[in-house]
Formats: sequence, C-alpha cells, structure tokens
Amino acid sequence: MASGKCDICPKKTVFGRSIRYKHGGNWERKAQKRNRMFKPNVHKKRIFVDGRWQRLNVCTQCLRTEAKHQQQKGVDYSTVASK
Repeated sequence: MASGKCDICPKKTVFGRSIRYKHGGNWERKAQKRNRMFKPNVHKKRIFVDGRWQRLNVCTQCLRTEAKHQQQKGVDYSTVASK
C-alpha cells in the first residue's frame, strides 16, 4: 500500500470533522461531530522520469495529468505506465 502523500503534488492526508446528521435548532439536539481523515487516492507506480524508471507514490489526479501530457506528445501512455 502506498503512503498517504503524493510525490509529485503537495496532496497529503488532511484532518476534518464529519457530521452524522443534522438536527433542527435546539441546543440539546445539536448534531454530533466526529474527527476523521481525508486521504488522497495514492498508488505506487513505475514512471519514466529524467531518463530512468522510478517507483513513485502518485495520486490519481497526477496520473491522469501525466497520461494527458504523454498523449499530446504522441506516446501511447498505456504501454508506458504498465511496465
């Protein structure tokens, strides 16, 4: 399993609150809040960087962006990313 941080962009695990349900107006029926983590969708991939293959933790958004750049260059990214 990959770590919770992307090696390309600054995306990482962040913390926040989740509200289970919303009650109406009265203070004694206030909605419960719990702490939770928001984790990025990170995968471990072999990517060709600076003339050599490197194994990086990459979020899916960066993978899509890289595929788009490779497609504009005319390289079939499906064969490059699968190695």
